[in-house]
Amino acid sequence: MAKVERQITAHRVITMLGREEIDFLDKMGKDALFSTGHKLSYNEILRGLIDFAMEAGISGDHINSPDTLKSKLKEHLGKLKGG
Repeated sequence: MAKVERQITAHRVITMLGREEIDFLDKMGKDALFSTGHKLSYNEILRGLIDFAMEAGISGDHINSPDTLKSKLKEHLGKLKGG
């Protein structure tokens, strides 16, 4: 049988973030640098957050705004913490 190679395809996503959001990403990256020696890039941080949501089974059902998404994520985190 011939070996089948999987090709991983990445797509560039452009987003508009406000100053607070950029400051948060900068701080998270720098906190990682000073605690582990590896500075997380914006890409790594966003990928980690998206991977978490995917693994947690978060879907877009009944989400119509960023605030609704935040509520759904908080609800899921509360279940993980047992509260």
